[in-house]
Formats: sequence, structure tokens, C-alpha cells
Amino acid sequence: MSTSSASVTADPTWGQVVRAQSGFYTVRMRGGQSVVCRLRGRLKKMHRQGDVVAVGDWVRVTLLSDGSGVIEAVAPRQRALERRAPTARGTYQQVLLANPDQLVLVFACAQPEPRLRMLDRFLVIAEKQQIPVLIVANKVDLVGLERAQEIFSIYPPLGYPVLYTSAKVGYGVAELKAHLIGKLSALAGPSGVGKSSLLNAIQPDLGLAVGSVREKGGKGRHTTVVRQLFPLEGGGYVADMPGLRTLALWDTQPEELDGYFPEIRDLVSQCQFNDCTHTTEPGCAVREAVAQGKIHPHRYESYLRLRQGEEEDE
Repeated sequence: MSTSSASVTADPTWGQVVRAQSGFYTVRMRGGQSVVCRLRGRLKKMHRQGDVVAVGDWVRVTLLSDGSGVIEAVAPRQRALERRAPTARGTYQQVLLANPDQLVLVFACAQPEPRLRMLDRFLVIAEKQQIPVLIVANKVDLVGLERAQEIFSIYPPLGYPVLYTSAKVGYGVAELKAHLIGKLSALAGPSGVGKSSLLNAIQPDLGLAVGSVREKGGKGRHTTVVRQLFPLEGGGYVADMPGLRTLALWDTQPEELDGYFPEIRDLVSQCQFNDCTHTTEPGCAVREAVAQGKIHPHRYESYLRLRQGEEEDE
């Protein structure tokens, strides 16, 4: 469907999906009211090949006499955090979050030790799906700002901004909030890094609300999956992405990875061989850049591990 962003903004029959569970979609309308909706029949038929409607989507709603609604149309997505899964009927497109403005990756400076290979994996996912990234280095109080900046120094030169925070002492919390207000942010990171503490520091009980839905989503064959956006005071939403780790790169060809590492993609054309794997070939511009210190050895190692299909476990 072709719908201009201007018409979506102006039309009161449009709203944004803020919760999805078992075929029911809670839509926050332009006027501020929330309406629980089902899909129109023709949209249900389209659902066989992928998620026609996902949390974050803008949809047009017809209100019914009982106060519920029917989703009639879906606006084109600007971008999406998605995965493609093979099924008997073909490839199914599962959309974890539609229209995110940014992916906020939270890692600790210590306790637990920073999992930089996991961070690199998340960055590849963001690059592939063209989602801007903000790296948050939390628990800076445990190591000091200078050491924290040393740990994450690889990333700013690559174009990935790093924000240093401490939920415990409040350091950087106001700045993080400023980055979140007015945006739809997907939040991800390993366990124990302080995501909930940061959310609570930004807005009381926000982390608790996110955690309660995460527990309900859980794991298990018969567990109902709930996806939900959490509103921020001052505007914007946070979407917790605890399942982002399960976004396997099985649908990414090894040679694709060249394009998802900023420091590598511009060098590929300089390699002697067009099908260079950047591992053992002579005349490899990437290996030469590593030897000259232009590519950080950690990032190169992450690239090799991803290319070989190695996973960084949670």
C-alpha cells in the first residue's frame, strides 16, 4: 500500500501499534486513545508470508461500536528489525520491531565483562537492516571514565557513537534520556548490564514494566509472545529486544559480511582477487590494513568468526 507520511500524520484514523499479542493489536491513535484491534480479513491472508502488522507500524483503523477496531491498512515501513525464517510455504518475514529510529546497545564496562564480540554481532545486524546505533557503556563507575573510554575506543572512529553512563550514580542518565525522547528506540544487550536500572533512572518503574513483559514472553513451546512499546514521559517509546541475540545470521552469506564492517567494505575493491575471503589470499587489502594497524585486530577477529559461522553465546 502506498501512503504518504504526511497523510498518516494528519489523518486521525491512523495510529501506531504499541502492543501485539495472539492476533490482537493495541493501537495508540492520534487523539491519544488506545484501541484493541484485529486485522481485516484480506490482511490476514497476506500474513502467511510475513508479519503484515508489527509493533511500531502505523495503521489505519476503523472503530467499531463496541470500542474495538479493525486494521484496514498499513503504512510503508521506513525500516524494520526483522528476521527471515524458512518454512514449508517459503521464507517467512518476522518483524520484531517496525520503524525503529535507533538501536540502543547497552553493555557494561565491568560486572559482567564487556562482550565486545556480541556487540560486533549486534552492529552487523544493525548495518544489515540499516538502523542507526547508539552504544551505551554502563557501570562506568566501576572502572572510571578513562578506562571505559579505552575499552570502547574502537567504535567512535567507525561512526558508532558511545555514551558513558552509570545508573548507580546517575552519570550520563540525562544525556541518555535526551537521546531517547521523541524516538522509537530498540534496547538490547547481554544480561546483567543494567538495562532495567538505566530505564528506572530515566523514568521510575519503567524498567520494572519492561521486565514484567519480558518474563511473560519468556521461552517455551506454549509461551505467548508479547511485543510492546513503553511510552516515555516527554514523548517517544522504548522497545526491549531480549530476543535480539537469537537473530541468527544464517540468512547472511559470508561474502555479505564485507559490507557490514565499515572499516572493511571500502577496502574490498583493492584486494587482488574478486572473491577474496580476507583470510589467506595474497594481495589482500584487508589483511594489509590489519598489519598496518588501520583495522583493529579485535574487529578483524570478530569478522573472521562471523564469517566462519561461530556464535557468541549469551
